[in-house]
Amino acid sequence: MKITRATLKSFIKKNKDNLFIKVNSSFDGMTDCVQEVEDNFTKVDNIDFNDNHSFGIRGLWLVGESRDYFKEWEDKEYKGIEIYNCCGTSIIAIKK
Repeated sequence: MKITRATLKSFIKKNKDNLFIKVNSSFDGMTDCVQEVEDNFTKVDNIDFNDNHSFGIRGLWLVGESRDYFKEWEDKEYKGIEIYNCCGTSIIAIKK
């Protein structure tokens, strides 16, 4: 199944009360590149679909114009969607 921005938005809407985010890497202006981040899953408490670049979710960055990449992601405790682009990599997931 191909995951798109619409798939991500639908996943977020469907699971808004049980949604978690984990940031794996983010753009660092000091080094002018994407750096790995040590982060754990945190509960998403704010969603705003009027914000096209993050849906109001802290740690989620969407570039747009077909420059965002999505893939299914799963581990023992969570399952969701990994998002990666020139701004970094994050995972939006729900607990199993």
